[in-house]
Amino acid sequence: MSEIVSDCPRCGSDKITFDLISDNCFGTKYDWQLWFEAFCICRNCERSTVFVLSLKESSYASIFKDKSLVNVKKSVNQFMKIEHFVSIKNIRTTSPPDYLPPNIESVFQEGATCLSVECFNAAASMFRLCLDMATRSILSAEEDKALNKKIDRSLGLRLAYMFDNNLLPESLRELSNNIKDDGNYAVHRGSLTKKDALDLSEFTHLI
Repeated sequence: MSEIVSDCPRCGSDKITFDLISDNCFGTKYDWQLWFEAFCICRNCERSTVFVLSLKESSYASIFKDKSLVNVKKSVNQFMKIEHFVSIKNIRTTSPPDYLPPNIESVFQEGATCLSVECFNAAASMFRLCLDMATRSILSAEEDKALNKKIDRSLGLRLAYMFDNNLLPESLRELSNNIKDDGNYAVHRGSLTKKDALDLSEFTHLI
């Protein structure tokens, strides 16, 4: 039986040995790097975890021609990198828009994850942060530095300025007021519903 050593997310044991019971090769990158989901049992708490693993080096590819880990006689750690374990964060989420800057994409994905697990106030807070970052980046190119300083701390003022100066479509102006308020309520009152969070998600995607 194959073995793998990792911290156990179920009981918290550090560097504990798991029995690798079953695996599934679900993809390949760079024409050589195999990716697996491995069903493993912790020897301390005897509970299961599914680890996501990737092949460390191309020279190891020949060892796994049958695309299976269960027959490896040595520790799988020698050949595989533990990327993460399957958890609630792997629930399917809303995909971010294309061509986002990495920092905004990361925040959008965090908001989408919160939305998928029904943490609606947290999701709204992240989507509001997306809007804040996006609008600041647009206005950073404006020549009026005094204006930028004046509205730097106010998303509401920033959005109003952008609509007034045709930097955002006028058709979204009325909706933007409700969205801004929803984001504030999420941060200060914690009172948003699923519909509120979905509306904020859609508006953020449009912007």
